Amino acid sequence: MPQLGLCCLFQEEPIKFRVTTARHLGTLSLSGRAAKLSTLCLHNAQALRDAIHFCSRHGIGAFRVNSRILPLKTHPDFGYELHQLPHGAEIEGCFLECGQTAAELQIRLSFHPDQFTLLSSPNPEITRKSIVELAYQAEVAEWIGADVINIHGGGAYGDKASALKRIARAIEQLDGAIRSRLTLENDERVYTPSDLLPLCRAHQIPFVYDVHHHRCLPDGLTVEEVTGMALKTWNRPPLFHISSPKEGWGQPNTNRHHDYIDIADFPDCWRQLDITIDVEAKAKELAVAQLRRQLAGI
Repeated sequence: MPQLGLCCLFQEEPIKFRVTTARHLGTLSLSGRAAKLSTLCLHNAQALRDAIHFCSRHGIGAFRVNSRILPLKTHPDFGYELHQLPHGAEIEGCFLECGQTAAELQIRLSFHPDQFTLLSSPNPEITRKSIVELAYQAEVAEWIGADVINIHGGGAYGDKASALKRIARAIEQLDGAIRSRLTLENDERVYTPSDLLPLCRAHQIPFVYDVHHHRCLPDGLTVEEVTGMALKTWNRPPLFHISSPKEGWGQPNTNRHHDYIDIADFPDCWRQLDITIDVEAKAKELAVAQLRRQLAGI
């Protein structure tokens, strides 16, 4: 039986992760800026602890951590190291506590950097910034025991074969903390499973199968075929994604996510697998709860 994962935020539960903007930080003094960031980071670490406990109480097996859990951590003007902030040791200690709690409660944690974090760009500066972002998330992942940092392929830039080669070269340059957690996911516009699976096999990178994206951008492979191939890329419990189209199939913009999961979109071949499935639905914990009931036949 799969375990279901909640992605980043809550619909009704009063657990909030706080952010700020570079514009706001720019209005503060250096000490005021450090104090603001310290307060936000500590709050977010405590919110993550609360999220882990919520998942445990409600039968949710995994939680995707928001990439901005340390706000503006890699910003070119306002970036920082945790030890530079007031109460930095306390903040790190709280994250370490989150990792211990997640392990004890068997809640799997992961990251999914935003679309600007990619390894396929022909621009070396974009690749450099992306690796800096991956390093930050790998640092937090070390504290909390997260075993996945999942990214998309990015753009093809008019030559998908060359873009895939750039991804491969970038992967070879990653340090162990990043590479041991890095996964690749198919998307709905550029990279299909058949594009990414050979790269994943060649470089021992697990493949996160998003079945909704595959239905939006088919490649001739069946769901059952991709599921089988994806499973073989993992050296730990696989992580897949599920979502449903907001307006339904056959309508424009099928890539837009619905508030809930249509049980008809859940692949039959996933029902008995020992995998984690992140539920990408706008209703968040409500959608996870509904899908759990549907899978249990309640």
